[in-house]
Amino acid sequence: MNDQHRPTLLARVGTYALAFLIGVIYGAVATIGHRQAIRIGDVELPWGLVLALVGVFALLLGIRLVAGGRWAAAATGAGIVGIVALLTLPGPGGSVLVAGDLVGTIWAVGPALIAVLVVAWPSLPARRTAVADGA
Repeated sequence: MNDQHRPTLLARVGTYALAFLIGVIYGAVATIGHRQAIRIGDVELPWGLVLALVGVFALLLGIRLVAGGRWAAAATGAGIVGIVALLTLPGPGGSVLVAGDLVGTIWAVGPALIAVLVVAWPSLPARRTAVADGA
């Protein structure tokens, strides 16, 4: 990218703030929905947890690809992890949105691990196309 097409500081800060807000909103909605499960016989399948974690991965990857860098994905991840941590705490009446069972523990830790994975994944260099001689 040359200096002519480089975004201004205000545009970058706005992008990071919007990415953070998107992360907070998705994290809050996914925290509420992660407990959904379907029972088939004696087996309970936590489809809400699976969908929430796949959504975290897809959102972070999409933000990283669209924004063209790690910082916007890191801001989104910080929003998700921050709101999940906040909603893990007990409310004034002692009720919790994230229970202390296996599903709750996976939801409390999973988004942070996914965020680290997506943000830390190395950028692959652009492939060169071979120029055919004599064509």
